[in-house]
Amino acid sequence: MAAISLKVNGHAHTVDVDPETPLLYVLSDDLQLRGPKFGCGLAQCGACTVIIRGQAVRSCVMPVSAVKQQEVMTLEGLGTPEKPHAIQEAFIDEGAAQCGFCLSGVILTAKALLDENPKASDEQIREALSNVLCRCFTHTRMMRAIKRYQRSRA
Repeated sequence: MAAISLKVNGHAHTVDVDPETPLLYVLSDDLQLRGPKFGCGLAQCGACTVIIRGQAVRSCVMPVSAVKQQEVMTLEGLGTPEKPHAIQEAFIDEGAAQCGFCLSGVILTAKALLDENPKASDEQIREALSNVLCRCFTHTRMMRAIKRYQRSRA
């Protein structure tokens, strides 16, 4: 066990865990965050996605010790129920959320892509999201929400 300092959603935390513990477990078990979810444990489904250094990262395979002092953003760090982030608002307006299992992966992957490439094409958006699995098949509504968010940023 080791005391590891993290900055998550703008707040400093110190946790006492094995340094090889996956970041996902620290976020969900120690910090009680519900945005990133355990899906496959193999970085294949995207349910555990967080943003680190502007990149969508799979937290289920990242040891907490690898995070160091980098800011970690989860779905909860984007906005609040009272004041959602613009991408969350677009998902609400388009009715793009169903069961919520994939939302962390879809929203954070789309946000990271559009932060890096605000003019991303539909094909680039689809490619970025190709490794985020959705069990409810709301892809059309999700794409409309992402495009709405993209237009609002222009």
